[in-house]
Amino acid sequence: MNNKRNFNRFLLLWAGELVSSIGGGLTSFGLGVYVFGHTGSAKDMALVTLLAFLPTLLLSVPAGVLADRYDRRLLMMLGDGCSAAGILFILFCMLSGEASLAEICIGVTISSVFSSLLEPSYRATVTDLLNAEEYSRASGMVSLAGSARYLISPVLAGVLLTVSDIRLLLLLDIGTFFLTVICTGVVRKGLEAKKTEEKEPFFAALQMGWKAVTEKRGVFLLILLSSVMTCFMGAFQILAEPLILDFADSATLGIGETVCASGMLVSGLFLGARGIQKGYLRVLSISLTIAGIAMIIFGLKENIYLICASGFLFFAMLPFANNCLDYLVRTNIADELQGRAWGFIGFLSQIGYVVAYGLAGALADGIGEQFQVSVGRGAAAVIMVSGVLLAIMALAIYPIKAVRKLENGSSEANEGSLL
Repeated sequence: MNNKRNFNRFLLLWAGELVSSIGGGLTSFGLGVYVFGHTGSAKDMALVTLLAFLPTLLLSVPAGVLADRYDRRLLMMLGDGCSAAGILFILFCMLSGEASLAEICIGVTISSVFSSLLEPSYRATVTDLLNAEEYSRASGMVSLAGSARYLISPVLAGVLLTVSDIRLLLLLDIGTFFLTVICTGVVRKGLEAKKTEEKEPFFAALQMGWKAVTEKRGVFLLILLSSVMTCFMGAFQILAEPLILDFADSATLGIGETVCASGMLVSGLFLGARGIQKGYLRVLSISLTIAGIAMIIFGLKENIYLICASGFLFFAMLPFANNCLDYLVRTNIADELQGRAWGFIGFLSQIGYVVAYGLAGALADGIGEQFQVSVGRGAAAVIMVSGVLLAIMALAIYPIKAVRKLENGSSEANEGSLL
């Protein structure tokens, strides 16, 4: 009965994050269209995305330590609630006229700083609420909620932009922050916070988190490999919008993004209902190889139907890859170290996104200037090369013995031991 109550609490928490994901997607889509419309530069779009992402990444490690030392649900509430401040700042700038690129960058940075409190606490709370048998199913649902920013938000934002402007999108996003805080507060009320008998010094906690992710060679190697792969996938995610906007309008972009992201819906629903029972490393390798091939097809020509089909395939593979990565890492780290471990994991595995966001836009602009082609075709070239490299890396993972051992080591980690 207690397990059922805890799963219901997870569902409420998940519902709040689903709504928050939709709101964040509205802002992300709106700002992308706004910046590209005013500057025509893939580099400027990438800069906004980078600043919306980098603070969360840099602060993920100390946020992970906080998640193990303090009330995780309270940290989630603070992170969600205070991150609305950055979006409010952008909205106020737009109410008094057009917001400059610098003002938008400041706003998304503020929001990202507070959002850094959310991810390690959210990941660790899933471990608090569920048992090991429910992890795979829950991971599929978490992926499904994350896909909402790509599945629901773009088409909704595209429609709203035909009748209003970006300010409406920002208002809706701000409203979702507070709804998420309420859901988390209800979960917190019914779930006792885990308290440590004696809190170790902050830097000692950091060392323990680092040890948790490096003590097993396979875990650390998998995290490093995932960092390289996120660089290639990040190039796709940041350049897909300028590629489409180069030959289509924002409404077409919204519909196209939704069709592509529906791949995450299909696979997320499958994983939420069935999960993956075995062969996690094999599924990881195959799914990422297919994702790389889809990226190559995506950039071939300016055909919205081909783009939607290949984009659908790409996004359909991501929940499978995320599910496998989540399971292989989560089941090889002791429960009491989950918060600080996920802080380090998030930092290391997502460094690739920083590289992609920092370089992909500039590369696309540079290729366009060098070869006298549009920014969209420059973006297509970067996406296709990234797809080739992603497929090669995905195939290289499977034979690595230290990584393959992780599937056999999960039972030991669940008993609290670290090899």
